[in-house]
Amino acid sequence: MNPEDIKILLVDDEPDILEIISYSLKNAGYNVYTAKNGIEAVKQTEKIEPHLIILDVMMPEMDGIEACEIIRNTQKIKHTLITFLSARGEDYSQIAGFNAGADDYITKPIKPKILLSKVKSLLRRISIDQDEIIEIGNLIIDRSSYKISHEGKEINLPRKEFELLYLLASKPGKVFKREYILESVWGKDVVVGDRTIDVHIRKLREKIEHTFFKTVKGVGYKFVI
Repeated sequence: MNPEDIKILLVDDEPDILEIISYSLKNAGYNVYTAKNGIEAVKQTEKIEPHLIILDVMMPEMDGIEACEIIRNTQKIKHTLITFLSARGEDYSQIAGFNAGADDYITKPIKPKILLSKVKSLLRRISIDQDEIIEIGNLIIDRSSYKISHEGKEINLPRKEFELLYLLASKPGKVFKREYILESVWGKDVVVGDRTIDVHIRKLREKIEHTFFKTVKGVGYKFVI
């Protein structure tokens, strides 16, 4: 997608941050919208449906963590890309961000050029072939709408679970190494716990069909029919 087709929502309670980052993003060709707190962020997201939200953590009225959780639990907008941009770099803050559903966590201060590089990296996750549909028996995975149907029943999945399912189901029988799964689903620049993949696989087994997912001990996972 071209920058002019991308909508980015920037959320921060500091006017200077909004001005500086907005200028950099607009100068790169993106359509930029702003909000000053979590409440405004949720309302703006429902209204404009941005491709990416850059979200501060500490804000008045509603903080970024709560706003992220609300967005992730709202069907219409739950698949929007979200990265936190916060001065809080502690491990527990980053873990809270990822647990709330963030795709990335960036620590302030950060140079505008590096932030733009991060933004481009995140936006690459928006697939060029979003209209592709995978059909395996009674399982239908529609990437364009993030909808899944199994035996005629519609199943709603959080973004990461969907992307993990889509990756494995794209090549049934292929063994995907853990390192490749982490890079493909979570990205090169995101640090997640070693058990993250296992937890997401367990959730998929519970929600869809446990026999679809086979563990290859010491290597990774594969999708079996």
